[in-house]
Amino acid sequence: MTRAGVPVAGADLRLRGRTFGPERPLVMAVVNRTPDSFYPAARFDDSGADAAVARAAEEGADLVDLGGVRAGRGPRVDVAEEIARVIPLVERVRARHPDLLVSVDTWRAEVARAAARAGADLINDTWAGHDPALVEVAAEHGVGVVCSHTGGAAPRTDPLRVAYGAAGDHAPGADPLDGVVDDVVATLRAAAARAVSLGVDPASVLVDPTHDFGKNTWHSLHLVRRTEAVVALGHPTLMAFSRKDFVGESLGLPVEERLEGTLAATSVAAWLGARVFRAHDVLATRRVLDMVATIRGDLAPARAVRGLA
Repeated sequence: MTRAGVPVAGADLRLRGRTFGPERPLVMAVVNRTPDSFYPAARFDDSGADAAVARAAEEGADLVDLGGVRAGRGPRVDVAEEIARVIPLVERVRARHPDLLVSVDTWRAEVARAAARAGADLINDTWAGHDPALVEVAAEHGVGVVCSHTGGAAPRTDPLRVAYGAAGDHAPGADPLDGVVDDVVATLRAAAARAVSLGVDPASVLVDPTHDFGKNTWHSLHLVRRTEAVVALGHPTLMAFSRKDFVGESLGLPVEERLEGTLAATSVAAWLGARVFRAHDVLATRRVLDMVATIRGDLAPARAVRGLA
């Protein structure tokens, strides 16, 4: 504990020579160049994506996460098409918003290489090293990388009756859902260690338990509760909760009505030390994270005159 009752702060994040401490939890804005994103409001053509990036920057985003392929099932998108969707956008963001960090959401090394050459700062590999060459690209180009957990699922597949250990595998009194925590922690530890061994800056290696991917709703909820286990790995922790199915199933709500549930999960994880939050709703997320940081004591109030003047 850093102070009474407050969980330890997560590890600092460093990208493009800039270091972010606990006083600045980071918002990673989602900007998809996909016609079939699971959230209709996040489907952008070229001009729509440019406007979305500008709006995200104005609302307090620190990074934008640019994606060209829907995570879930859908029409096949080959490497050439993914590059055509994403790389020109990377170049425009780099030119128009020089202070904004750029992440590219891809599991393909070819796309990662093109993104790094175009000026990306981070490769968000949401499919857990499916292409083992991707992390080598990050090391080669000196950019950050996200290490994720999917329980071995292949890209663009949905989970079906996934299981992680059993109650008998744990000490008496342990929660049987701790099997997913054990698997996530072991997978992320190994992936992060490989990235560092290849030369990626440890402060540029993000770890993401990857809620919903290779998991059911009970698994994802338990991982929110156990955020500290991921934070303890010593790398900045990324949480990608925004409007996901575990939020919708918990509240019985469609994707369009999942903001409050997303922000509740965001508050819990931020309190427990997570540092980066991938979000469709930038302004609301920015305000929630700043409030949690202020309650934790990591950030001073914007003004504090009540009772003093």
